[in-house]
Amino acid sequence: MKKEIPADKKIKFENLIIDNIKYKTTLTQKYINRKPYHEIVPGIMTAFIPGTITEVFVKEGQKVAEGDPLVVLEAMKMLNEIKAPFDGEVKQLAVVSGQRVSKNQLLVEVVSS
Repeated sequence: MKKEIPADKKIKFENLIIDNIKYKTTLTQKYINRKPYHEIVPGIMTAFIPGTITEVFVKEGQKVAEGDPLVVLEAMKMLNEIKAPFDGEVKQLAVVSGQRVSKNQLLVEVVSS
């Protein structure tokens, strides 16, 4: 007796070319469900880990120099000082002191001047 395999359970093959040799391979579910790559924007500072903003050193519209502290993110009992990546102006300040933030949440946006 032959069983019918549902369409979503069928094995999907892809061609992989290495050194002009074509290989037939299957894609894992982990690979299929992966998040697509997104380009990093240098002036956008986001929380790299969930935590609490303990200090805010800047205001919107304020001029900053490369290396100036912008905010302090406390996470896992460590104080992480987020600094300006280049000379510019604070376009957006998205947090306040005492605010809890999640991973990848916008903290500060700096534009070059």
